[in-house]
Amino acid sequence: MAKRFYKNFPWLFSLGDAFIIVLSLLLSKVILGSIFNTELSSDVFYLGFLMVWLGVTLFRKDYKLGRTTDYSQTLKQLFGSVLWFVAIISVLWVLFQTYHLSRLYLLINVHMMLILLSVYRVAVHIALKQYRIKGGNYRNAVIIGKGGASNRLAQMLSYRRDFGINFLGYFDDAFTCMETKGKVSDFFDQAEQMELDLIYINENLEADKIKQIINYADDKCIKVKIIPDKSLQLEKNLSFSKYGDFLVINVNDIPLDNVVNRFAKRAFDIIFSSLVIVFILSWLIPLVGLLIKLESKGPIFFIQERNGENNRVFRCLKFRSMTPNDYADTQQAIKDDPRVTTIGAFLRSTSLDEMPQFINVLFGEMSIVGPRPHTVPMNQTFKQSIEKYNTRHKIKPGITGLAQVKGYRGEIEMPYQIRSRVRLDYFYIQNWSIWLDLSIVVKTVHELMFNRENAY
Repeated sequence: MAKRFYKNFPWLFSLGDAFIIVLSLLLSKVILGSIFNTELSSDVFYLGFLMVWLGVTLFRKDYKLGRTTDYSQTLKQLFGSVLWFVAIISVLWVLFQTYHLSRLYLLINVHMMLILLSVYRVAVHIALKQYRIKGGNYRNAVIIGKGGASNRLAQMLSYRRDFGINFLGYFDDAFTCMETKGKVSDFFDQAEQMELDLIYINENLEADKIKQIINYADDKCIKVKIIPDKSLQLEKNLSFSKYGDFLVINVNDIPLDNVVNRFAKRAFDIIFSSLVIVFILSWLIPLVGLLIKLESKGPIFFIQERNGENNRVFRCLKFRSMTPNDYADTQQAIKDDPRVTTIGAFLRSTSLDEMPQFINVLFGEMSIVGPRPHTVPMNQTFKQSIEKYNTRHKIKPGITGLAQVKGYRGEIEMPYQIRSRVRLDYFYIQNWSIWLDLSIVVKTVHELMFNRENAY
């Protein structure tokens, strides 16, 4: 348990942070002078920078490196703290009118902080995991109620020593094994000597026993965690809703159910699509429209009904790339498809035919990133044969998506291709973040430039 560790680690962590901040300030000053030939007018604000940073990290409790979290969560926490730091420094800059400070220096310093602190935080995280593997910073734990998910948890704790959770054994009335310490009633007699930090309770235990254990744990300041039944051991984060004093588990919530996340994604969509419409589509539509009209009769746009969020049908916009035909909704484009026009072949190979969909994004029918929308007949076919296919429609469809940057774009020739698309779309929906959206956008640009094999 090492109680001293919990008292000392936050201060050691903050001391390391302070050293990194001072180092970043000094390196930024060197870069400013040696590369940009600019002198910093004052060093007085060093202490201010340091105090603001330590205040932010202590307030946000960055020193709490979760036992079961990975390095990406550590970096995400760091990025949030840097944003807070920049916001506070900007406000102070205006309030105290410190305009003599170099904006270039501040920009260099923020980038230097991100680089050095990222290395430092991940290094600390790795060192802490290694320390726990060797037996340090551990927490004593027991499981009350054996069988089912309890056994899986015990195996996980034994396998993942980096969690630093020392599993002492079970208490159960029915099952006995080498790790069983006794019956549930024996727990109250032995708990005091075990110096427990954590109690895991199998949810199938009788309600009165669960209440008795929780009351005991509250009195002894021991953390209690309920082990859900195997039916709830799903690859997703569970959340809870409270109806007065009644608590229920939400088993199929997704990140975009959160109003803040939905706002962030929608704001990104509006800003991005508006820029594309103003600076690209404003001249691209007349130019491409003229070329389409010169080659073949018919409309400039191909408008097709597709399923969107919650299966709502919307009219998806594309530049027309084929001669008008009766099979557009049911027959996919294939390689050397005779229906595709000359200008259409160019539009499809460069994905320029999809550009009008930024209008759909602005109107809120689509998103920049999401599962690619299929035609209504295709959806009717696939949802009958592909497991979890309809989960793709829990969010807005996208102009690009995770499946597309992983190589699953274009014609669906084999069943594994649509199954892989659905699997990747499901992963995206369950694990959405604004950073994932940005990475997909960057990878999409790369795919458009260097990989056009399936675009026809």
